[in-house]
Amino acid sequence: MAEKLLGVIGGSGLYQMKGLEVIEKVTVDTPFGSPSDSIIIGKLEGVKLAFLPRHGIGHVIPPSEINFRANIYAMKKIGVERIISVSAVGGMKENMPPGHFVVPHQFIDRTYKRISTFFSEGMVGHVSMADPVCLATARTLFNAAQKAGADAHEGGTYICIEGPQFSSRAESLLYRQWGVDVIGMTNVTEAKLAREAGICYSTLALVTDFDCWHIEEEPVTLEAVLAIMHKNVEQAQKVIKELIPMLGSIEPCSCCDAAKFAVVTDPEKIPQKLKDELSILFG
Repeated sequence: MAEKLLGVIGGSGLYQMKGLEVIEKVTVDTPFGSPSDSIIIGKLEGVKLAFLPRHGIGHVIPPSEINFRANIYAMKKIGVERIISVSAVGGMKENMPPGHFVVPHQFIDRTYKRISTFFSEGMVGHVSMADPVCLATARTLFNAAQKAGADAHEGGTYICIEGPQFSSRAESLLYRQWGVDVIGMTNVTEAKLAREAGICYSTLALVTDFDCWHIEEEPVTLEAVLAIMHKNVEQAQKVIKELIPMLGSIEPCSCCDAAKFAVVTDPEKIPQKLKDELSILFG
């Protein structure tokens, strides 16, 4: 049985932290193709972590072309039971300016090009996404962010757009009317797949800009995003370090059983190949 690990998905800078001992880089085969990159296995404060660069080393994969299914399947295959997803977002409210961190509890999915489920022809299933993140993990992650000295907010809604373009001003103002808190391009797809895979999932959203709704600010540019992002990554590393000793105190949850009764297809009708490929997800 695979060793239980904490998984971290984010930029390659996350695992370049002081005190982290890199043990190995693992190439994982999946039925869905290759993950974004090799998974870096390291040890921090005596705890093993698995780091996966979401966009590949050097940021070479755009949001729509990330192989999300391969990424989450690979994490499950090596024994990851909890994922902290670190990503840059735009702040959609005045009280969430660049430099702040948000641990959202909800998602709105505005993507349209990507596959966000492991179920396909031959095996039909449905899981609940009423609470799309592991609330116990989110609560502990927020506490870790506070302990690390970050300006952090717990709760709220992350709206996920397809990208790679940033929003038009009309879109940004519309999303503000919906009451969302942050905007990004990746995490809802990860959250859906993690739920199906029975993995606890929580987002650490790093606010880098005000999108383009804030008329007193310049419209979001890549240069501005990267400048804030570099500062945020160092702070995010501190959050992960603070989280490590808190892992044992996370309250029990039901995430691992999310897909226990999800499959509705008659087992006799499911192709054997599909059963074999998805057995680590659905038993």
